[in-house]
Amino acid sequence: MLGLFKSPPVSDPGLGELQRSGGAWRGTVALDGRPVPLVLEGPRTGPEDEALRLARAIPNQWAAWRQPISAALFEHYEPYGDADDGESLSPKVDGPGAAWSLAQIRFVSVAKLDGDWTVEIGIAVPWDEDHILGARFRDGEWFELCGSV
Repeated sequence: MLGLFKSPPVSDPGLGELQRSGGAWRGTVALDGRPVPLVLEGPRTGPEDEALRLARAIPNQWAAWRQPISAALFEHYEPYGDADDGESLSPKVDGPGAAWSLAQIRFVSVAKLDGDWTVEIGIAVPWDEDHILGARFRDGEWFELCGSV
């Protein structure tokens, strides 16, 4: 009986099969040659057209986005590194490249935040184990690093 209310999968030529679960459309997007969980906003009938458009563009924009993400991750690390008393298990990070090398991408989301379409990349880092950071882009441009998503 519950199957009656389930949305059928959507096949997208650029993103593959998308399934509705938990109120959003889910699939994967390839970043650095690896599939990353993708979450798209949209009603039961399918993902929003703008969410699909933005999600399809992510692999092409990825190389340009890495630099601002790296810089923001290093900026986020600096207070942790400054507070390190030598007893911390945090790795030493000596610049944006080192910060990036320690980052693990957990998900990519395309949704409206505060009324604007936003691509958010969820990133785990070892110096802040309690949070997933959100690197956010609007209109394809760097917007902010959110400290907890």
